Amino acid sequence: MLKHKLFFVWLILALLAFPALTACRSTEDTPPTEATSAEVTIVDARGRSVTFAEPPQRIVIAGRANFMLNDAVYLFPAAPARVSALTRATQRSDDFMALLDPDYAQKMRFSADSGADEIAAAQPDVVLLKSFMAESMGNALEQLDIPVVYLDLENPEQYVRDLTTLGLLFGDPERAATVIEFYQLQMDRVSTAMKGLAEEEKPRVLLLQYTDRGGEVAFKVPPAMWIQTQLTELAGGAPLWTEAAPGGGWTVVSLEQIAAWDADQIFIISYLTDVDEVVTQLQADPQWEELRAVQAGQLYAFPKDFYSWDQPDTRWILGLTWLAGKIHPARLGQVDMLEEINQFYGNLYNLDAAEVMEKIIPVLQGDVQ
Repeated sequence: MLKHKLFFVWLILALLAFPALTACRSTEDTPPTEATSAEVTIVDARGRSVTFAEPPQRIVIAGRANFMLNDAVYLFPAAPARVSALTRATQRSDDFMALLDPDYAQKMRFSADSGADEIAAAQPDVVLLKSFMAESMGNALEQLDIPVVYLDLENPEQYVRDLTTLGLLFGDPERAATVIEFYQLQMDRVSTAMKGLAEEEKPRVLLLQYTDRGGEVAFKVPPAMWIQTQLTELAGGAPLWTEAAPGGGWTVVSLEQIAAWDADQIFIISYLTDVDEVVTQLQADPQWEELRAVQAGQLYAFPKDFYSWDQPDTRWILGLTWLAGKIHPARLGQVDMLEEINQFYGNLYNLDAAEVMEKIIPVLQGDVQ
């Protein structure tokens, strides 16, 4: 963790020094969110150098897993003015974007399967894509002479790199540094609480995604390298599923396997249904009643608002704080998650307490307290 902390500190200092070290933007009488005529060169998540004659003014967010891009882009105050088109996603994405962007309803919106020609109609200065979209969409856009910038945003380290990229894209490295610092302070809080934690002190944790697509109920575990596993480890838990899901995507597991793992704590994720209802149903299920974690009152609904907090969305930091508080309440101390929610939306999205109470709290699900 010391290595990660020093990296964050170095990066924040570098970001704050950036305007003095490059000619990518003018600092004389120019607010950081306004366009300048200076050339901008960035290196994206695929290691490609992309140069713009001036900061791009028509930004399009496209492709799959786009809500992760949407939410990261809108951490920057200039986003409403410079994002000209977005892609629809699941998990109430329209509701959240409308909260952040007063012109959202008038903006062009694509589906996740929209092709390069359709996206080109938005006349973008740049298209933002997840890295895995390079072959299926990015190459076709570049053949149309449309610049593409790739982002990953899949784990804490990539968040630092990709927020830095967005800071350069918006000509606002100071905002990138502020956001990175917010994440680092929250991570430091958890890592300090877990300092000196012995392996035998780590509860055996099982994190399961519930799905009922097509009427078939299934439970899945995430890959060992995904952020859900990382959050469990950072929060001081011992994830039980790593050998069952070494890579790829979510892996279906049977109830027999769930019982065999004999977890101390079980956390249920449900992206498209009410997670509280799912947990209530499981608590009343005779087979689930036999599980030790259920008998001990250690079956929890992973929180979500517009999006679930376990994902590599901006909310992963809320998920980490909440998870650490559930796994090691004595170490982390009293955690007021409503205050954490206010701090998150206030610092990162400039929503005041009244807006959070009116717009965020009513859609909140899960064992928040």
